[in-house]
Amino acid sequence: MPLLVFVDSNVKSLTASQPRIQVIDLPEVEPPPMEIFMKSPQYYVCEYIESCLPHVKYLVSKILSSAADSTHQVVGLVIDFFCVSMIDIANEAGLPSFIFLTCNAGFLGLMMHLPKRHQQISSPCKMSDPDELLIPGIANPVSPRFLPNALFNEHGGYTSYVKLSQRFKDAKAIIVNTFAELEAYAVEYFAGDIHDHQTPAVYPVGPVLNLKSPPHPDLDLAQWDKTIKWLDEQPQSSVVLLCFGSGSGSFSALQVKELALGLEQSGHKFLWSIRVPPSTGFKNPEEMLPDGFLERVQGRGMICGWTAQVEVLAHKATGGFVSHCGWNSILESLWFGVPIVTFPIYAEQQLNAFRMVKELGLAVELKSDYRIGGDLVMADEIARAVKLVMQSDDGGLGMRVKKMGDKARKAVMNGGSSFISITQFLNDIKGSA
Repeated sequence: MPLLVFVDSNVKSLTASQPRIQVIDLPEVEPPPMEIFMKSPQYYVCEYIESCLPHVKYLVSKILSSAADSTHQVVGLVIDFFCVSMIDIANEAGLPSFIFLTCNAGFLGLMMHLPKRHQQISSPCKMSDPDELLIPGIANPVSPRFLPNALFNEHGGYTSYVKLSQRFKDAKAIIVNTFAELEAYAVEYFAGDIHDHQTPAVYPVGPVLNLKSPPHPDLDLAQWDKTIKWLDEQPQSSVVLLCFGSGSGSFSALQVKELALGLEQSGHKFLWSIRVPPSTGFKNPEEMLPDGFLERVQGRGMICGWTAQVEVLAHKATGGFVSHCGWNSILESLWFGVPIVTFPIYAEQQLNAFRMVKELGLAVELKSDYRIGGDLVMADEIARAVKLVMQSDDGGLGMRVKKMGDKARKAVMNGGSSFISITQFLNDIKGSA
């Protein structure tokens, strides 16, 4: 399986450059039935993690025994937020546990809010609910339509999120991939909340980005050579990138056509990473496009499959980014000072889009509450948003994004806010060891 081979080679590359990091493979376990995944990916993942717990418990015990006979000391267990059930393993071993949250501090606020909401209303959220939520760490009330898909799922998605969120308070601390300058309101809120013993200590340590990863196995290197050559020929900040992560194959054929027509109407240069949804029956992206589209945009637009998103965002020709609003993509766009058009697809992307537009003022809104299978986003809406983002240098948005990019770089430098935060985290671990 190419993706697994890619992940394995990527991990080996990272650990080779960091010899103090050791990767230990767990024994394989039987995954849950695929019908569970089809009903709720979140429930599927939680069930899979649960089946791994005996192996993790044995491994932690083995590591602790080895450490007792060496100069090394085990000071804690750092876990992904889907792995919070491993807090029990840490507790049994007398170790503190730390959650590493790859999302942002606003999403952390949602997770801290869910247990309270569940005490009052024990059923999944409803899109039609008129009541807005007051979520800790988020400055504006949040309409239910901006919540993650799983919270509306009656087949295990909602209960999985609640089960995960109820364990957050049991962690010693929560490490978040954000930086204080970006989410100042949330970071300050949680800093104050710690003193009220409502939240574990929160350490913003981002942006944590992998800017030099090896090429993805789905990247067509010949196509990439053509792409980078074309970008090199374009004026500075003249190209809008459209890239939707692993969900880029989720759009319907009708939505792809509206995207194409919107790009054509915008009049701007574009690079569009598009993959064919298996359900459509099309063999290549060109078959999904309107008749004559490629001829009409020849010279000012390029269609490609998987692309090297980081390299494109870093390129001088890139001036805007139509994005699914995954948190990594948002951090990458800010790092390189490229303003975003919000086009979320699933997971927490709607909440990210809402905050980027309404709270942080760092994005152009296309459709912040878009969901696969919902209403079509029409060509004129797409053209309007592309025009706005490509003209953002004339107003305040482009300048705000570039300034935030500068702050992101300073945050991880010696003396920066995230540098200080992770140093404090390490000192706190040493102090409690």
